[in-house]
Amino acid sequence: MTKKAISLFFSCLISGLTVFAQDSLSVVKWDLQTCLDYARKNNIQVSSARLSQQTSQQELILSRGSALPNLYGSATQYVNHYHNDAVYGSGNYGLSSSWTLYQGGYIKSDIQQKNVAVERANLSILQQLNDLTLQITQYYLNILLDKETIIYQQNVVATSQAQVEQAKKRLQAGSIAQKDVAQLLAQLANDKYTLVTAESAQRQDLISLKQLLQLSATTFDVITPDTIISKKAVDNLLNVQQTALKDRPEVKNGELYVRSAEFALQKANSGYLPTLTASGFAGSGYQGAGSGYFNQLNNGFNQQVGLSLSIPIFTRKVNQVNRAEAKINIDQAKLSLKDTKTTLALTIEKAYINVLNSQNQYDAAAEAFRYNQETYRVANEQLKVGIVNMVDFLQQKSLYTQALQQYIQAKYNAALTIEIYEFYKGTPVKL
Repeated sequence: MTKKAISLFFSCLISGLTVFAQDSLSVVKWDLQTCLDYARKNNIQVSSARLSQQTSQQELILSRGSALPNLYGSATQYVNHYHNDAVYGSGNYGLSSSWTLYQGGYIKSDIQQKNVAVERANLSILQQLNDLTLQITQYYLNILLDKETIIYQQNVVATSQAQVEQAKKRLQAGSIAQKDVAQLLAQLANDKYTLVTAESAQRQDLISLKQLLQLSATTFDVITPDTIISKKAVDNLLNVQQTALKDRPEVKNGELYVRSAEFALQKANSGYLPTLTASGFAGSGYQGAGSGYFNQLNNGFNQQVGLSLSIPIFTRKVNQVNRAEAKINIDQAKLSLKDTKTTLALTIEKAYINVLNSQNQYDAAAEAFRYNQETYRVANEQLKVGIVNMVDFLQQKSLYTQALQQYIQAKYNAALTIEIYEFYKGTPVKL
């Protein structure tokens, strides 16, 4: 291989590795709506619920098919060997069919029950989507909280670094004690630790969101919206509860559960009633030792139709137990529906209280942050000219940092509680 060829080979290799590295470092950035749309298509729990719905649909098809007649074909071929070494063929061919004309209403009730099962499966998908929406919204806002915390903490670290540099110059000039510089260095280290903790929290929340989205190898980040709504008028609690109890899929699913149990009782009652079945058969056969093959088939062709009536007289308590268990299941379904409604109503009430409290906390945190920010600014100016005690300054800085963290936390907590409460009344999540 010539030097030119070798040079060209390594050039292409390096170019390819560079492109690969650029692709691997490319970051996918999504807003909340993109995350929701992607998760609805790819989340495993939602996909599993869709597969369950397809199974319910197949069960419905099977139930409807039980109301139709069946038809089976049969063919049997023999080879007969006799003691005189004679070999003859023989065979039988036929078609048979049966049709359940009446089964005490069992088939009709079963079809209705399977229809309800399909509806419940559809509602289960909606439930999964609702739960997924709230989870993604929470993680999304957590990441935004982490991002803002990191920005503020970077500013705190930068300020602390500048304070240390200034203190070192003053130490050289003899206008500050070594102890004061050491205290500022300790504060800088603590501020860096807080920044690293915030960055770690962001990475963990991004991993949790990627898990919900079923993203694995992709380098992923979220888009920060222009505004975060932390203050909003709160709708009347009773109106939201009434809307949710009427429209939420878990309530509708519970109501259908009661209906399904009632159809199961109808099926159990059908066990006390007779079953009427129609049947038919058409077929023929031949023996090789007789006249011609087709003549035998023609002469032996026979048809048979009949009706069969089965009347339950004594079933060893089977029907009695089936009926009793069906009634118990109805009561159980009604209790489950009542519990679902109660839980939902209390959950909404809790969301209502949370949104009121979080907005009040946000107002208080914003006010405290403004005052501590101004006090810290003054203390920082005093530090520059050396007219503030180091202990007092560090205490004021600690109060400022706490107020900052409380403000950011309250801001995003208020935004989350608003989204949750709005979601219960049917408003789509939108940042």
